[in-house]
Amino acid sequence: MNQLKTSIQSKENVKRRNFVLKLLLLISLDYIYVGNTVLRPFLDNYPAINNLIRASVFLLSGNLIISLGRFAALRFYLKKTKDEKVQPNFVIGIGRITWILNVIILLISLMLALGIRPLEFLTSITIVAAAIAVLTKDYITNIANGLIIMFSDQLEIGDKIQIGKNTGFIRDITLINLVLKNETGETIIVPNSMVLASEIVNFSRNNAHQLVFDFEVSTKSDLPLDEIERRLIDKLGLYSDYIYLKGAQLSVLERKSEYQLIRFQFPIKTGEKEVESKVRKTINQAIINLFHEEREA
Repeated sequence: MNQLKTSIQSKENVKRRNFVLKLLLLISLDYIYVGNTVLRPFLDNYPAINNLIRASVFLLSGNLIISLGRFAALRFYLKKTKDEKVQPNFVIGIGRITWILNVIILLISLMLALGIRPLEFLTSITIVAAAIAVLTKDYITNIANGLIIMFSDQLEIGDKIQIGKNTGFIRDITLINLVLKNETGETIIVPNSMVLASEIVNFSRNNAHQLVFDFEVSTKSDLPLDEIERRLIDKLGLYSDYIYLKGAQLSVLERKSEYQLIRFQFPIKTGEKEVESKVRKTINQAIINLFHEEREA
């Protein structure tokens, strides 16, 4: 099974346990608020506490309804989507929408806790709300574009893309920006509205892409290049389900008087981001071990 899918399901199981705890708390608070308990006279004498319990009931109810919608959407997505096509974008998109709805529920709950009637309050500030909408138009546009990107299958976290003059790997998709990291480690933040309005080159849209490792080998080294290649390919055997071993190759990019610049590369299936990270660490460690062993010898 795709490791991303397994990770999503594991996190959702934790959220389901939290859902049950919230549900039990809601039942308890609702019983106190609606039921004719020994606390009823106390609540009648202290309206502020009564409002607080009412707000808590509304907050938990809204949160649980949103969570149910989230569970249903993700369950449907994971069930209908093939393992290799599961993308983190969809999960992020659902998470962002959930966050927005929960913030709205929280604001309404605060009004209820303060004894404010939400409908009357919103009606009284219609003109102010219109002014705020005009001032935040660009932010709203970015949020809408961000959601479009999240639910699109054209871009995925981990993809290497080029937007205008900027090239880098997608590290995050927020409601406002797309976060890239280029090969020198610099972070590039691109507004979502610019992303949809610009021409984008996606270098990761093939079924496989190359992993490349460049390193230097001293001209005094006793390690034959064939031996280096064989030992590195042996390490790849641990991930043979994700790597095309026949495409692995080692080549000399440059020869200097003191060293040779070597490149080891191989194709790996696109979409296996966690596996790719583990493969990078394995090969980097193998390269370090090779030359450490040689120095000791």
